[in-house]
Amino acid sequence: MDELEEGDPEAVALANARAKARAVAARHPGERVLGADTVVALDARILGKPEDEVQAADWLAALSGRTHRVLCGLCLIGPQGEREGLDVTEVAFRDLSQREVRDYVAGGEWRGKAGGYAIQGRGAGLVRSVSGDYYTVVGLPVAALLELLQDP
Repeated sequence: MDELEEGDPEAVALANARAKARAVAARHPGERVLGADTVVALDARILGKPEDEVQAADWLAALSGRTHRVLCGLCLIGPQGEREGLDVTEVAFRDLSQREVRDYVAGGEWRGKAGGYAIQGRGAGLVRSVSGDYYTVVGLPVAALLELLQDP
């Protein structure tokens, strides 16, 4: 499945979560299926998974000293139908030196990570503060998921 990488960050996170859930639900009719998608947005720009070290370094430099949003869209499909949720957390990065960016990128943790960092790993050292659910930044907002799982 090709993920959307451009557009309104909230709409992209929800559309990707929905597409993932529907793809799995089609293969498992009648089962409860969860789709989730995490989007990193700096202003209105989505920073997806970097293609290479140069792009990872560019994105980390752009995030340096700034606050960005991490959005996680959820789509739960089950016998009661389809339910969606969205959680948004703000992450403020420290002012990063060129060396810090270079060393982080050299470690390879950026690969396959939205925005080019993993807060649950070495990327924690890039962060000054988190406002919202830490688990949204990791990729699965626990509180939002529990709300979705409640019977309507």
